[in-house]
Amino acid sequence: MSTSKKSDIDTISNALNQSKIDWQQVLSLVISRYNCSTGTLHFLDKNTNLLKIEVHQGIPEFLVPKLSEIPIGKGMAGIAAERREVVEMCNLQTDTSGVARPAAKETKVEGSIAAPLIFEGVLYGTIGIAKPVSYNFTLEERNGLLKIGEEISSVRSQN
Repeated sequence: MSTSKKSDIDTISNALNQSKIDWQQVLSLVISRYNCSTGTLHFLDKNTNLLKIEVHQGIPEFLVPKLSEIPIGKGMAGIAAERREVVEMCNLQTDTSGVARPAAKETKVEGSIAAPLIFEGVLYGTIGIAKPVSYNFTLEERNGLLKIGEEISSVRSQN
């Protein structure tokens, strides 16, 4: 791992080790780390079993209500939560698999990835980031996002 990538991970870890976590800052750091333009962080509401938006960046305001609560199994975030694995699209705009919800295309992003937030086998939510261009995330990038998700989940497990 390059020195800059290592320092990015350290910066994210430091943001997660604060007494009061600024989730917007954490998401912004992750978006920056992966050279993305948009992102969402959803936490699982155990009472409703819905993914509820905690913070977002770069999402058009008119779309936020559509992203505020996501059922497990619906859209990229919901499928990542259901499968407990990374869900990725090289180009969300041209995808015909049905994984991406129609409203997701209104974000105008292309290369997209959603990862579950899991710690000790427990699902805590999802994190999703995207680029404005077609992009295939590398295995190292996918694993890195899962690791960040595990760190976020570790913090959430203490609350």
